[in-house]
Amino acid sequence: MELRATIPEGISFADLHLSRDAEDGAVVFAMEPIEAICEASGLDIEEVVDGPEPVICVLIAAWYQIHLQRGGDPDPVQEDFLEEARFELERGFGFSYPPGHA
Repeated sequence: MELRATIPEGISFADLHLSRDAEDGAVVFAMEPIEAICEASGLDIEEVVDGPEPVICVLIAAWYQIHLQRGGDPDPVQEDFLEEARFELERGFGFSYPPGHA
């Protein structure tokens, strides 16, 4: 599946306010920028976030790559998440660090 999204003017990656849940380490983010992207792109927010094959992580990862390519500052939470994903791919799924320890 190819995902095409438009980032509306005035929306930046930092607007996601990425953080990790202290209890389970899940990535937490503000929905407003995602809603704006979905609206500008004609994407169904429910499908993107909660569909049978949610693509929210793919959307955020692709946006982050563009953000960096355009000279944006690295985001420590996204970097931590990407490092964790890399370790899982290298060592098999089920491996993860506690929050803040990738």
